[in-house]
Amino acid sequence: MAQVRMDKWLWAARFFKTRTLAARACELGRIYANGHLAKPAREVRVGDLVRVKNEGGEFQLEVLALSEMRGPAAVAQTLYRETEASREARFKLLAERKTLPHFEALREGKPSKRDRRELARLRGRV
Repeated sequence: MAQVRMDKWLWAARFFKTRTLAARACELGRIYANGHLAKPAREVRVGDLVRVKNEGGEFQLEVLALSEMRGPAAVAQTLYRETEASREARFKLLAERKTLPHFEALREGKPSKRDRRELARLRGRV
């Protein structure tokens, strides 16, 4: 196997849950191969540099092996190697995200039983 479709490889490497999602990411311009925008049918070869942007972050990868079949996560991680710069950037972004304050969305409608207990506790009625 000298080459595999981009969407199949992304799915097999577990960057996307389905091939459809992988193909959609290619169409939306979230996948680059060797500096060029990648289409779902583009062939991936060993040694290619792939940039993937998904909900987990932005990854810069070197393709080490090819696979058309989705296997266990341990096997999927052997298909690529993430660059050090990419790993550092992701961890830095994750650390920045953790320092941001977290706000709970306001609920609409009447309060739940748990909310009523908290309100009673705040008002000193318990």
